Amino acid sequence: MELRHLRYFVALAEELHFGRAALRLAITQPPLSFSIQSLEKELGIRLFERDNKRVSLTAAGKAYYIEAQAILDRLEHANDTARSVASGSLGRLDIGFTGSMVYRDVPDIVTCFLARHPSIEVTLREQSSMEQIDGLKHGRLDAGFVNVPHIPDGLAGLALPDDAFVCCLPASHPLAGREQIALKELVGRPFIMFAREISPANYDNVIAICRQAGFEPQTRYAARQWLTITALVANGLGVSLVPASLARSAISGARFVPILGARAVSAAHLLWNPASITPALRLFLDAAAKRLADLL
Repeated sequence: MELRHLRYFVALAEELHFGRAALRLAITQPPLSFSIQSLEKELGIRLFERDNKRVSLTAAGKAYYIEAQAILDRLEHANDTARSVASGSLGRLDIGFTGSMVYRDVPDIVTCFLARHPSIEVTLREQSSMEQIDGLKHGRLDAGFVNVPHIPDGLAGLALPDDAFVCCLPASHPLAGREQIALKELVGRPFIMFAREISPANYDNVIAICRQAGFEPQTRYAARQWLTITALVANGLGVSLVPASLARSAISGARFVPILGARAVSAAHLLWNPASITPALRLFLDAAAKRLADLL
């Protein structure tokens, strides 16, 4: 069955006049009559009663009209949806983020984007940096906010503003009231570290900072998230170095003190796969780039 047969049928069913229906379809009457005859022959039923004076729908024709109109409406909706997705005004994005990104610039970037493009559905998925990188390379994510100092091979990215490392101490710690702390004052203190298998970049970063200060941290606990590290510190289980933005978590019992004479930062990027850019993703990346330009 050709789609034009349905269009011709619906026009005649609504006009109940071959001349008016043909005019509406911008065709002559013979092709319209032939199309209706072909449709009735294919279905094996009469859809119209017609004579020299009038055209009317049969009972079968009335039922067929309802279904045919629904098909054409659905097709038009599909066409509109496809055009909207192609233009980027409609779509869906799966965006990854690490837990600590909640306290950086990610909520602001996403909120601003949704305000400008409410028809694009955004799903945020909390994942480790390594999980996100794998998801981007294998098409499970459209973009990801990750804690990595460099853009991995095969991906593209935008740098987020640097987040300085600070000392994270229990509120009861003797150094918690200081305005600044020299890292060497933490020598011999039990450290709570990021699990290296979860985020090598975060682990290696903290190790490098301590080595620059002349010591190796004594790891007591290894956690999967910065928030978990902060909570363990707040409960008096050790000390740590964490991004300064974690202070926004307002975890009771944790104190965040700047490092004296050290410029150590937690680098992060917005990553995406340049081989998998959709119109919706392009709009998101453009919005993120503008927002990050204001922040940097």
